[in-house]
Amino acid sequence: MARKNKILVPQAREQLDRLKADVMRAKGYDVDDRRPDAVKYEVAKELGIPLSDGYNGKLTSEQAGKIGGPIGGNMVKEMVRLAQEQMAKNEGL
Repeated sequence: MARKNKILVPQAREQLDRLKADVMRAKGYDVDDRRPDAVKYEVAKELGIPLSDGYNGKLTSEQAGKIGGPIGGNMVKEMVRLAQEQMAKNEGL
């Protein structure tokens, strides 16, 4: 399945995938390091949303948001936590 989302810095893809794997693993999901994006299927199954590999045009935007929201939201929370930690370290210099 091709990725349709574009990131601002393509070289950051590997690190973002690692962050996704780490964050979702910490939330109790089983994450394959080779395919961290596949965690969305586990999230969808948990929510009772029929997500399949390939075309999912019959999903509503609400259903898609319920799948992607927890993943992206938890990633953002972790990035904010890391930034706050880094700022606190810089203040102590």
